Amino acid sequence: MLIRILTAVVGLPLLLAVVLLLPPIGTAILFALACMIAAYEMLWRTGLWKNKRAVTYAAVMSAATVMWSWLKACHILSGETLWLCALIGLFVYFSLLFCELLAGHAEVKFTSMCAALFAGFVYPFLIGSLVRMRGMDGGEYYILVAFVLSMVADSGAYFVGRSLGKHKLAPVVSPKKTVEGAVGGMIINIFGMMLYTFILSKCFGFAQVNYLYAAIYGVLGAVASIIGDLTLSVVKRQVGIKDYGNLFPGHGGILDRFDSTMMVAPLAEILILLIPFAVK
Repeated sequence: MLIRILTAVVGLPLLLAVVLLLPPIGTAILFALACMIAAYEMLWRTGLWKNKRAVTYAAVMSAATVMWSWLKACHILSGETLWLCALIGLFVYFSLLFCELLAGHAEVKFTSMCAALFAGFVYPFLIGSLVRMRGMDGGEYYILVAFVLSMVADSGAYFVGRSLGKHKLAPVVSPKKTVEGAVGGMIINIFGMMLYTFILSKCFGFAQVNYLYAAIYGVLGAVASIIGDLTLSVVKRQVGIKDYGNLFPGHGGILDRFDSTMMVAPLAEILILLIPFAVK
């Protein structure tokens, strides 16, 4: 537990510095590299597809997907050109995976293909919401919404669950998670999001804020956080591993640390586009 807390104490300021100080292209490159590592974790570390070519394809595709999000956010290419690039990239990626499947039809399972699809496209597209939010006006503050929602919910659920937890939430998938922890994480998430809204209003010149919307973000963000966390925990249980990696001491790998963010980030992007809680 101490190592977990120390890692968070060191890592959180670094994350804030990266998000607030780096330009959008820097943020995109950082998360592209993170998704490449995640692709390796999902395929190689789990043993779902220990094929060097397939892992390479997935890693390159994951980076390309994140950088596509940057191009979209910064309006560097026209909409038609962007979607054409996406179609070409997916076609090439699927073709390479299908060729691997055909070449190793006796050994390669279709589940390996699905894992490669998730690692190379689905996960980086969802995480790409962070890059797309960073490209918005005031994006350095909007991107933090995803981290506030996921990290506050995770931490709140963890500490409330340790103190008050009695009823297991998902005993087979994640034995330590409790219903009390989930509810506590949701309540703390609401207050965390409202506090963040207050800070934006008082310290960073956001003229229009809506605390009701902020509370809605908190509730939905807590639910999305649990879904993302449990989803990737299911994979770990099925393949029989404890963590996807050891990049973050006490936390595991990229997929361990950014499991809840996988669902919270796209939710935050959707909510900001539909019901913005703060506008400059």
